[in-house]
Amino acid sequence: MDIHKINKFFWDTTGNDVLGTTALPAYGAYVSEEKWQLFGNVSGKKVLEIGCGRGHSLQYVGERKASELWGIDISEKQLELTKQYLTECGLSAKLICSPMEEECGIPEDYFDIVYSVYAIGWTTDLDGTFRRIASYLKKDGAFIFSWSHPIHKCVERYEDKFIFKKCYYDESWYQQTLGDGTLTLSWRMMSTYVNALAKAGFFIEYMIEESDEELLQGNESSHAQRAKMFPVTFVIKARKL
Repeated sequence: MDIHKINKFFWDTTGNDVLGTTALPAYGAYVSEEKWQLFGNVSGKKVLEIGCGRGHSLQYVGERKASELWGIDISEKQLELTKQYLTECGLSAKLICSPMEEECGIPEDYFDIVYSVYAIGWTTDLDGTFRRIASYLKKDGAFIFSWSHPIHKCVERYEDKFIFKKCYYDESWYQQTLGDGTLTLSWRMMSTYVNALAKAGFFIEYMIEESDEELLQGNESSHAQRAKMFPVTFVIKARKL
């Protein structure tokens, strides 16, 4: 099974139509940069996005006066859309098409901030990806990323209760069909992310699991009901030692 090939085809074709776009200031469901301010002042900073998608998060930091915008994505189609979108916004970025796990010419000890919004979980090699990201950052540089909380996929609603449907410790790979596309993913435990960061030379500065109450107000959807009971998104800000 060529995981990169399957996921690349998904994002080259139906990915955005099926999953939509998750981009700053949103970190994912019910968590926002506008509340948590993890980036701080990005003016004059060199910034790299892992899994830049259609470029909306690059636009967000670009309009806040980052000095350099870089983006990497596995999909040529996504990068074409990113370039078009940023041009329309009067911005430009250095864009690289590559799996995040592989050497692809990104400079080392160069960036002030590396971030990833709902993309890091697509990696096939978490330890290797975090080591690469550490190499891209200057000393004391920040790495900010979000992903679906691992408990989220373990739970389903049954009548008026939430019950476990799968083992939290199961990190096996699985395929899922969405619309006309197929994707391949592994759901990792929270400790897997934390330990991989430590091995790569990061310390965790901040971790967010709770949902923003303001974003949940008045929302009675089934997804919002889940987010009121347990985390559906997590965000970590780590710093390179």
